[in-house]
Amino acid sequence: MKARRNKKQVPSFRKLIKTSKVKLENKLKNKQFKQQSTLKKYRKEQRKLRQAVKDAVSKKPVPLEDPKKKRTAKRIEMEEEEEEEALPLDMMDEDDLQLMKDLGQKASFLTRDLSSSEPIHAKKRKHEHIIDKYEKIPRTLQTAPEKELIHLLPIKDKSGIIPQTREKPVIDSNKEEEDQEEMDIEEEVIENPVRELTIEEHLVERKKKLQEKKMHIAALASAIVSDPESNIKKLKELRSMLMEQDPDVAVTVRKLVIVSLMELFKDITPSYKIRPLTEAEKSSKIRKETQKLREFEEGLVSQYKFYLENLEQIIKDWKQRKLKKSNVISLKAYKGLAEVAVKSLCELLVALPHFNFHNNIIVLIVPLMNDVSKSVSEMCCEAVKKLFKQDKLGQASLGVIKVISGFVKGRNYEVRPEMLKTFLCLRIKEVEVKKDTEDINKPKKFMTFKEKRKTLSRMQRKWKKAEERLERELLEAEASESTEKKLRLHTETLNIVFVTYFRILKKAQKSPLLPAVLEGLAKFAHLINVEFFDDLLVVLHTLIESGELSYQESLHCVQTAFHILSGQGDVLNIDPMKFYTHLYKTLFKLHAGATNEGVEIVLQCLDIMLTKRRKQVSQQRALAFIKRLCTLALHVLPNSSIGILATTRVLMHTFPKTDLLLDNESQGSGVFLPELDEPEYCNAQNTALWELHALRRHYHPVVQKFAAHLIAGAPVEGSEALRPELSRRSAAELFETYSMATMTFNPPVESSHSKKKDKIVQGDSLLNEDLNQLVKRHCNEVATQSPLDFTKYLKTSLR
Repeated sequence: MKARRNKKQVPSFRKLIKTSKVKLENKLKNKQFKQQSTLKKYRKEQRKLRQAVKDAVSKKPVPLEDPKKKRTAKRIEMEEEEEEEALPLDMMDEDDLQLMKDLGQKASFLTRDLSSSEPIHAKKRKHEHIIDKYEKIPRTLQTAPEKELIHLLPIKDKSGIIPQTREKPVIDSNKEEEDQEEMDIEEEVIENPVRELTIEEHLVERKKKLQEKKMHIAALASAIVSDPESNIKKLKELRSMLMEQDPDVAVTVRKLVIVSLMELFKDITPSYKIRPLTEAEKSSKIRKETQKLREFEEGLVSQYKFYLENLEQIIKDWKQRKLKKSNVISLKAYKGLAEVAVKSLCELLVALPHFNFHNNIIVLIVPLMNDVSKSVSEMCCEAVKKLFKQDKLGQASLGVIKVISGFVKGRNYEVRPEMLKTFLCLRIKEVEVKKDTEDINKPKKFMTFKEKRKTLSRMQRKWKKAEERLERELLEAEASESTEKKLRLHTETLNIVFVTYFRILKKAQKSPLLPAVLEGLAKFAHLINVEFFDDLLVVLHTLIESGELSYQESLHCVQTAFHILSGQGDVLNIDPMKFYTHLYKTLFKLHAGATNEGVEIVLQCLDIMLTKRRKQVSQQRALAFIKRLCTLALHVLPNSSIGILATTRVLMHTFPKTDLLLDNESQGSGVFLPELDEPEYCNAQNTALWELHALRRHYHPVVQKFAAHLIAGAPVEGSEALRPELSRRSAAELFETYSMATMTFNPPVESSHSKKKDKIVQGDSLLNEDLNQLVKRHCNEVATQSPLDFTKYLKTSLR
C-alpha cells in the first residue's frame, strides 16, 4: 500500500507543466502588483490634500463623488490642470500643512462653505446620499504601505484546488535602486571588452573558419576513402555538418559537405544492390570478416538514406520558401544550396542506377524536369538523357519512363517539351538491331559423347573436350545480360512511350508538346505495330491539312509518315503523294536566317522520300524537286546551301535522266510553272538549272566547288570531281561540318596582304623633274595682296 501511495504522489510530466504555468502566472501578477505600488498611493494622497485646500479657498463647496463611479476623461484632464495650478505643498508652513492634514480627516469640514456661519447640516442637499456613502468607505490614507501577497503553488484536496499565498517581505526601494545600479555597472564592465570587428577583420575571420572546416571535411573524406569498412561511422560525423549553424560559413560548408558526400558514395558504393537480412541470416553464426562486411553494408545504406532525405528536405524548403527557426541561411542563399542538392541527385541518378533507393531519386528528379527555374530543369533533363544513353539493360530507363508518363498525364499534358524530348535518347533502336543479328546467328551446338566416339579418336576427343569447356566459359562471359530480359524491358518501355505519344495526338493536338511527339514518332516509327499504321497516317494527314501546325511541325509529320512507310509499311498499299506535295510546298517556307530551322529535317526527309524509295518516284517528281532545291540554295546560309547541293548531287546520280536540266533545250510541250505546288504537273523538264551559274560566284569556296561540279554533270572522276572529304560525306554531315553556329568561317578566310611588301615611294620622287621645278618656282614667288571685289561681277550677272 505504501508503494502505491508513493507512486500516486509522484507528479506526472503534464502536471509539472501545469504547475510551472501557474507559477509563471503568479510571478507575472506579483510583478504587475509591485509596479502599481507606493507611487500610486502617494499621488492619491496628494490629490486629496490639494482638493481640500482648494475647497477651503473657493466659495462654492464641491460635492464629493462616489470613488467607485468612473469619471469622464474631460473631468480627469481638468483635475490634472487644477493640480498643476494648485499651491505646492513644499511652499506652505509646517503649521498650515499640519492643519490641512487634520482637516483632511474630517469629511464634514470639507462639505462646509467656510464663508458662511450656518451649521453643518442646516440644509439638506441632493448630494447627501453621496456623502453618506463616502463616509461609510474606510479611509485609505495610511502611512504604512499595504502588504503584498505572493501566490504559491496550489494544493489539491478532496474538495478541490486550494490556492496558497503568503505575505511578501518589504524590501527597501533605495536598496533595490542601489542593487540595480550595481548590476548596470557590472554589465557595462562586461560589455566593454567586446569590440566590433571591421569588414576586413570579419572577412579574415570568415576565411580562417572556412579553412578549418575544409580541412576537417578533407580529413574525414580521406579517412573514409582509405578504409571504408573501418571508418563507416565517420560518414555520420560528416553528414552532421549539413546542419552547420555558424551564419558566416553555413552556406559554403553545407555545399561542400553535400558535394563531398556525393563523391564519397560514388566511390565506396558496391556494384550490387544491398538487400535487408532475413531472420535466419541474422541468427546464423558467421565469420568476423562477414560480420564486418554486413555492418559496413548496413551503415552505408542507412547513411545513404539519411543523406537523400536531407537533400529532399533542402529542395522542399526551397520550393516552399520556408525558413528554419534558427534563420542561419537566408531565402536568397537557399536557392544556391538547393541547386547543389539537385546537381548531387542528378549525379547519383546517373552513377548509381543499380544501387538502393534509385527509384526514390527518380521520383524526386522527374518533377524538377518541369521546374520553373530553367537551370534546374535543364540539369535534370540532361541527367535523364545521360541515363538513357548509358543504360544497356533498360531497367533504369523503364523506371524513369513510367514516372514521366504518369507525371505528364497528371499535369494534363501541361509540361515542358524538353521532358518528352528525353525519350529520343532511349537505346531501344540499337538493341532491337542486335536482337535481329542474334536471331540470325543461332547458338552453337556441342557434340554429344556418342557422336564424338563415332567420329573422333581418343586424343581428338580429349582436345575437343578442352575446347568445348573454353568455349562455354567465353559464352558465359559474353552473355552478361539476358537477351530475353532486355527485349522484355524494351518492349514494355516502348509501349509506355507510344501510349504517351498517342494520348497527346488524341487529346492535346494544340499542345506545345506536339513537335516533340512527332519527332519521337519519326524516330521509333519502324517499331510501331503494323495494325496502327493506317490510323496513324490518317491522323498525321489531318494534322497537316488543319493548317494549325508550324512548318517545322508539319515536316515532322512528313518524316514520321515516311519512316512508317519505309519499314514494315512497305506491305501496305498506301499512296503517299499528298505527303510529297506537302514537302514540295513547304520548301520555300524554310527559315533562311541564322537559326537554319528545318533544313536538317528537310535533308532527312528528302533522303528517305526520294533516294531510298527511288523505285516509287517518277522522273517528273525528281526533276521538280531538283529544280526547287537549286532555287532554295540561293536564299539560305552557306552550310544549308552545301547540304542542299549535296542532296541534288545524290539525286542526279540516283536519277541519271535528270541531266536534261543542264541543257537549254526544252523537252516536250508546256511551260515550267514555278508557282505550282504540284511536283508532277509543273513541267520541270522545260526549265534549266540557271541557279548553278549564280552559285559559282558564291562567297563560300565549298559552295562554288559544288556548283561547278553539278554544272559539269556531277562527274565521279576528272578535274571537276569533288575531293573525297566532300564526296564521301552525307548531306546532313556536311550541313553540321560547315555550320556557322560558333560564328567561325569554315574554311578560314585567307589574309588579303601579299607576302612581298612593295617599296613605298615618298616625297619628290612622285613627280617628274619639270613638274617638280614648276612647283618649286610657284612656291618661292611672293604673293601680292590685292583687294577682292566681287560686286562688279555680281552686277554684270544681274544685267
